[in-house]
Formats: sequence, structure tokens, C-alpha cells
Amino acid sequence: MAFWDNLFPGRAARYDFGSATANAIDLTKRRPSVSLAKQGADTGNLRVNLSWRMRTSDLEGRTRQSGQLLRHPSRLFKPEVVQAHTQGVVNVDLDLGCLYELTDGSKGVVQPLGDFFGDLNAAPYVKLSGDDRFGGSSGETIFVNLDHKDEIKRLLFFAYIYDQTPAFDRTHATVTLYPSSGPRIEIELDERAPQARSCAVFSVDNTKGELTVRREVRFVYGFQAELDRLYGWGLQWGRGYKTKA
Repeated sequence: MAFWDNLFPGRAARYDFGSATANAIDLTKRRPSVSLAKQGADTGNLRVNLSWRMRTSDLEGRTRQSGQLLRHPSRLFKPEVVQAHTQGVVNVDLDLGCLYELTDGSKGVVQPLGDFFGDLNAAPYVKLSGDDRFGGSSGETIFVNLDHKDEIKRLLFFAYIYDQTPAFDRTHATVTLYPSSGPRIEIELDERAPQARSCAVFSVDNTKGELTVRREVRFVYGFQAELDRLYGWGLQWGRGYKTKA
């Protein structure tokens, strides 16, 4: 049983709540999906944010931290201190992207690579705010205009490492959804996949007008083309490059 189950036993019946004020829903393997309609959060702009920081090594990782939390529960509320690692620091540039399919059959991608930033008030109703190459506090953000949800068939949000050493296992990445109302939704990329370059984080499906968010957290060793193949988008892909920062 999770720590929060003891604090909020009734609320843990369906979802894992990620904060003491119960203003976040954690999507996990055990409870992987949530209906935006049932949360009253399927209108307005949905903000999706990817943030990350470098994590400590496996030797100083979760086993040691778990023992410390049992002895000092208050440390749960303190940020993790990232210490030096004998293998050196890995510079990781995580990008946030979104594959979309609209009800009229049109498909495409919104992502920094190739400057496919999308549009919020016209198709595809998905827009990337910018490209964060340094893991800043604001991370990367994509907006979805849910006032046009009837024109959206499905979305797949993904993260990938651009043109650098695969190091998902050396980062602590979180994708957070901020609906226009109701609690935020958090998904941690907490599975270790040292050689992976991409990760399908979550999907949004429109079934009879009801939008459902489903946790995926599926790491792959290729790039967008492999995610496309796994989820059946059928787009044509080519090699892309970013301009120098």
C-alpha cells in the first residue's frame, strides 16, 4: 500500500494521489487511466508539461532513499540533491512531441524537431510552446484546445532524446497534465531503459465523445518512426536536425 493510501484511504480507491492536498492524480501501472469528462476537465486548454533533472546513480538510488524515507518521512517533501557521479555528467536534451489523428482522417506530429509547432486555434488544435534544450525549470509544454475535442480522434504524447547519448536512466522525468479544471495528472518516466531513445508517455482517445487519458510509458530504442509503427499512425519519416542553440 502506498504512503498516501494511509492518509487518504477513501481517495485511493481509484487513483494514486500525489500530494498531501490531493490536487494531483498519479497514473501508474496499477491505475493507468482517467476520464477527462468524468473529471469535468474536457474543455478549455489542456497544458502538458515535460520536466526533468539529472538523477543520482543507481548505487545511490532508490534502495538507499527508501530506507532513509522510512527513518525520516519528512524527507519525502524535500527535493533530491543530485551528487557527482563517477561516470561523469551526461548532458540530456529531452524533447516533448505529440502524434495526432483527427476525426477527418488527417494525421501528423507536433514536435521541436523540424519546427512542427502546430496550431491551437486551427487544426490540429495542438501547439508546442517552444524547445527547452537545457532541462530548465519550465521544461517543454504542449497545449491542446479541448474546445475542439470532437475533431480529435486520438493523441499520443512522447518524449525522446535528440542526437545525444541515450540516458533515460540518468534523468528523472515527469510529464504533468494541467486541465482547465480539476486536479493535475502526473506520469513519471520511472522505468529504467538505459539504451532507449524514445518513450511513448500517454495517449488520449476520443470514444463516443469521452476523452480518456491512458498511461503508456513504453520505451523504444528507435525514434518517432518506431513509435509510429507500434501505434499504427502510418506517417513517413526522415532524418531531422535542429539548428545550433
